[in-house]
Amino acid sequence: MVFSRRSLCAVLLLLAPAALLPPAFAQAASTPAPPAAQQPLLPSSFAGWTAVAPMQTGTGLESADQANADVLKEYGLKDFAVGEYSQGGRHLTLHARRFVDATGAYGAFTFYRRLGMHAEDIGKGAAIGGNEALFWNETTLVDAVFGNASLGASSDSEACAPVASGETCISVASTRATLKELAAEIPPAAGSEGVPPNLPHYLPKGFDPSSVRYSIGPAAYARTGGVLPPALVDFSRDAEAVTAQYTARDGKGTLTLLEYPTPQIAIARAKAIDEQLKQGVVTGGNATALGVHGSGPLVAITSGNFSTNEAQALLASVKYEAEVTWNHPEGYVSEVSKTAKLLLGILYLTGILGTASILLGLFLGGGRALFRRLRGKPVSTLNDDYFISLKLD
Repeated sequence: MVFSRRSLCAVLLLLAPAALLPPAFAQAASTPAPPAAQQPLLPSSFAGWTAVAPMQTGTGLESADQANADVLKEYGLKDFAVGEYSQGGRHLTLHARRFVDATGAYGAFTFYRRLGMHAEDIGKGAAIGGNEALFWNETTLVDAVFGNASLGASSDSEACAPVASGETCISVASTRATLKELAAEIPPAAGSEGVPPNLPHYLPKGFDPSSVRYSIGPAAYARTGGVLPPALVDFSRDAEAVTAQYTARDGKGTLTLLEYPTPQIAIARAKAIDEQLKQGVVTGGNATALGVHGSGPLVAITSGNFSTNEAQALLASVKYEAEVTWNHPEGYVSEVSKTAKLLLGILYLTGILGTASILLGLFLGGGRALFRRLRGKPVSTLNDDYFISLKLD
């Protein structure tokens, strides 16, 4: 096959930029990075506990929890694993459920947590009661059930309470240490998936921690005892809901916080909820406990056995504060620094392109001159016969 000089130059122009790239960059561009290996949801052993049977895994909602499949769908369940472990004659069953983000994991934690379970410092949050311990870490919820055992009665108790015949007692300190080691084995989340929801932080102090319920869909909200009709909350507008119980003078009261994408939506929903409350959509409790308060994208509703003053004080304590999060690892970067970095980048790019142009010119021009020299011709083409000259001198 014969190439003309023009074709040869065109080919060289296409290949020259690739030849100027560093070898590592060229190899990275040509070879795609292998996908990261999928870590198992539960370890084969931890803190002296060893798996005694093959791990059961799956992605089906019904297989994870048939009775609450619709709730798990709202929270965004990805997959699950069930493991059986033993240690010194004791038995432990772990149910791990992984969600698309920390919002789903936290919501499922509040859904499965029972009233009366005391809070513990394990993972991002934990609750212990009876022979069960529940904790969540980033995007994963773990439910640990100890067979024929009783856990400590409270978070402040290091000793065990009296247990039934045939049961063993596991102190809170031992349970905490065991589950903290397990939490460290849970696969980490990627990027912003591990960021928990912000709405629960707006709950005023004084609530029962075991009563907090967080929902992002109508099924979970209704299943956890939401006081408002789910249609009135209108989860189709990307609403979030959190409820908590407070001790009132005449019993228990419930505070409901709703968050919407924009303040405009929140104002419209607050007006609709207030009108429905006046029509008796919420039954039970004191009529004086009913109240609605809006703050930015938040809507707060009181119900139950609050007095008028208690309800008003609780609503007034709900205040929205906009938060700005900087994702720069080096912290805040000023506009002057950004501009300086931009100018330096332009200078670097100009220098690289200029150097590449000179090298490319020397490569093409010098190569052509060398080729003519090897053929016994002058380096320049000015004296060639086919060069057209007007001979004006």
